[in-house]
Amino acid sequence: MNLNIKRAFSLILCAFFVLSSFSGCAMSKKEDGKVLKVAVLESAYGSEMWEKICKGFEKLHGDIKIELTAEKNLEDVIGSKMKSGDWPDYVHLATGREAGLTETLIKEEALEPLDGVLEMEIPGEDTTVEEKLTEGFTDTLATNPYSDEKTYLAPMFYSPCGLFYNAGLFEKRGWEVPETWDEMWELGDRAKKEGIYLFTYPTAGYFDSFMFALLAEAGGSDFFDRCMSYEKGIWDTEEAKVAFGIMEKLSTYVEPTTVANANSDNFLKNQQLILDNKALFMPNGTWVVGEMADAPRADGFKWGFCALPAIDEDGDRYSFTFFEQGWIPKEAENKEAAKEFLAYLYSDEAAKIFADSGAVQPIKNASDLVSGDNKLFYSVYDSGAIAVMGGFRATEAVEGVSITETLFSTFNSVVLGDKTVDEWRRAVAADSEKLRKAIK
Repeated sequence: MNLNIKRAFSLILCAFFVLSSFSGCAMSKKEDGKVLKVAVLESAYGSEMWEKICKGFEKLHGDIKIELTAEKNLEDVIGSKMKSGDWPDYVHLATGREAGLTETLIKEEALEPLDGVLEMEIPGEDTTVEEKLTEGFTDTLATNPYSDEKTYLAPMFYSPCGLFYNAGLFEKRGWEVPETWDEMWELGDRAKKEGIYLFTYPTAGYFDSFMFALLAEAGGSDFFDRCMSYEKGIWDTEEAKVAFGIMEKLSTYVEPTTVANANSDNFLKNQQLILDNKALFMPNGTWVVGEMADAPRADGFKWGFCALPAIDEDGDRYSFTFFEQGWIPKEAENKEAAKEFLAYLYSDEAAKIFADSGAVQPIKNASDLVSGDNKLFYSVYDSGAIAVMGGFRATEAVEGVSITETLFSTFNSVVLGDKTVDEWRRAVAADSEKLRKAIK
């Protein structure tokens, strides 16, 4: 009798565990639905395109829901959360912003390697991400910051950068767009007699694309890469001095109100100088068209765009290609889902959504998705200009050193006469040497 009771009790226990197991499976299945935290910078392209992207991805992956954060001050919104351990799974936030959050995470080696993403098949398509990307976009320090042949930042939304001008004014005056810097100075002298200055710039930060292209013109793409890698003595070379010499002469052609307005509050006033025919050229990217869409303009205004003039008649002309970056934090909770999301961003479906808002993905045949002014901008490389991409190599942080601040922002002081170009170049060289010693 006791034996039978024990057997019955055992059967009851087994049944309980079986039922618990089925219940647990059901619970796990129910919890399979993930919440993917996506944090993106709300730029001039707006946030609506990101809302459409998230819906498109959710449609493909019914078990994943996206929690989207789109903010103009994204660093402020997610920075404090990250410090407390609340990490987003995917972030769209480029380097080169004042807050420097992405650069900080690069220095802290806090980003997930993305090589696996490049090998992934794009959701809904039969091609991999790497096969879809335009060649060269994952071979730069802007995507591979440690020079270890691994990609940590995904290239997003590329924009040819160069000189923007009023093509209508040039047509009206019968002026030719300068192809060399000597022709540029000649035009500057001619225009000044008519009350028009040769040059302005939104803020000194816009000299990233300008200076990088100029360095490539002075010594080629290899010289540019050597500058970006802090090669010893690179800023004391003849090529570097040629580039700084052009900047010295250019400083004498800058519209007088430019420096006062070259800040985040008033930079649109400098861009307005082009629309009002008060200055001829400014460095910028394709997003400027959207920024100035509702601004008043001179009669007959028409956007024009060109690469930097060549240093001599036989020299190459370069146009820096700026691209934004997306990344996955090493501490992200849902890395695999984040990688699927990142791969989806290069799909034809996603590229069309982005292009409708003016954001162009660096994928093959992307120019087929654009129209209007963008056709002009994205054809610059078809006109003989050479693309240069990338940025400074990541290093350990060096207190008091910001080579980008030194290289770009000091131009304001040169225009004002507070610093000489040689002092500027030597300051860049000093920062470069300190960072060379801090390479990981």
